[in-house]
Order: sequence, then structure tokens, then C-alpha cells
Amino acid sequence: MIRALQCPLDEDLSQLARFLRSRGVVHRISEEGGRQVVWTVDEADAQIVQTLYASGVPAIDEPERPVQPETTPWQHSLRHIPLTMAVLLVTAVVAAITRLGSDPTTVVLFTLVPLGADGYLLEQPDMSQWWRLITPIFLHFGVLHLAFNALWYWELGRRIEMRSGSLWLLGLTLLFALVSNVSQWLIGGSVLFGGLSGVLYGVLGYCWLYQWIAPNVHFDLPKGVVILMLVWLVLCLTGLVTLLGFGAIANTAHVSGLLIGCATGALAGALSRHRGAQ
Repeated sequence: MIRALQCPLDEDLSQLARFLRSRGVVHRISEEGGRQVVWTVDEADAQIVQTLYASGVPAIDEPERPVQPETTPWQHSLRHIPLTMAVLLVTAVVAAITRLGSDPTTVVLFTLVPLGADGYLLEQPDMSQWWRLITPIFLHFGVLHLAFNALWYWELGRRIEMRSGSLWLLGLTLLFALVSNVSQWLIGGSVLFGGLSGVLYGVLGYCWLYQWIAPNVHFDLPKGVVILMLVWLVLCLTGLVTLLGFGAIANTAHVSGLLIGCATGALAGALSRHRGAQ
């Protein structure tokens, strides 16, 4: 586990512990060297603990829950972020089926458009196979492509799921997938592309704008994360990433995902702030 916080032994951490339990943040408080130490499963949860301790623990209305037996990280993930885990599982299965995008006979099962009678991909989507508007997000071409996207969906998707629930994250994922995939086809002029990147920029924009308008501990991203993702986006747009041998980049999917994510994040943040002001 991660050492998230140290504080004096006589400091009362009961309110912090209750709030963490109410939000599904697995933690443990122990005594070490005459000080209290708060342990968490990972760095993201550690950051939540540090932010709460520094800014003050919000009041919670629900009664204190009985202390549950300590769970493993996998049990914690399956219980509190099942949608994030499900998307990553489907992505991994598709990567295995398509051999990381190297098997054309299986890749075409997940492309935006199906094969035509001539054995080539059609130029337009077949709306009788409407699910293809979503399935390109599960396609990945190479280990680095898969690892990069999986890591960031895990980091950003679970923040949304822990705060707003699985159905909300599912809706956002489908919306961002639809907008980024269709935009890549209409504007980018390509029917053979794949990856979670459009969705990733969507959830990044969502968390970024939501946090700017209605700050909360879950969306409090380190500034370096936002800067890194935006710098990567600019590098992709310049064509430098492609020149360095990373392959063709679905830039339109990235930009459209970021724009729709910012729009939905601003709207959701404004609604949350309005409710809080009432």
C-alpha cells in the first residue's frame, strides 16, 4: 500500500476515515514511530487523502458504515469501479483476438465499417451494424498504443465512476466514442482507425472543466497530467509523432473527444455548482 499521510498521534482522524469509507476509498490507519499513518491502495487515492486533509473534510449526511474487512486491490476495483474494469477487460480481449491489430481477419470485426462484397472496407458505415460506431475504441495497434490508453482510462475513468457512478461513466464513454469515431470518419477521412484515445481526451476534458467550475477531490488532477496530455495532442497534430515512427494518429478523434468532453464537463460542473448553491 501507499503511505498517503502522516500526522500527530493525538489528532482525530475519525471524520476523515468516515468520509473515505463513504466514498469507497480503501485505506488503513496505523501507528508508526509515534505518529498516525494513513495508507491507501494507490497514488490516486493517496492524493485524495492529502487533498481532504489539507482543505478540510466535507460533512456527510449518511450514518457511519460498519467497518468492513480489508479487501484486496482487485476486490476494491471490482466493487467500486466495475465499468472501468469492464472496459479495460473488453479492450484486452479485443487486443488478444486481433493480435494487437495485426490480424486483418479479426480487425474488421471491430472497424467503423464492415467489409463489402469485394472484400474491401466500405466507405460509409452500415447502420444495420450500428454498434460499429463504438467498437473502434477497443482496437489497438501495438503494445505501446494499448498500454498508454489503458493506463489513462484507468486513471481518469475511475475518477468519474467513483464520483458519479458506473452508469454515468458508461454514458460518457459511449458519447465520447460516438463523437470521436464519427468525427474521425467525417473530417479525418479514414475508416480504418482505432483506440481509446478519443474517449481519453473526452474524460480528460470532462474532469478538467468540471473541476475548474465545481472543484471536488475526485477530479483534482495534477497540473502535469493536463499539460502532458495537451502537449501530446499538439505533438500529434504537428505530425512529429508520426515521423518518429509511432504510426498514423487519429487527430480528429483526439480533438473532437477533447471538445465534447470539455463541453459536457462544463455543463455538468455548472449544474453541480448550481445545486450546491441552492
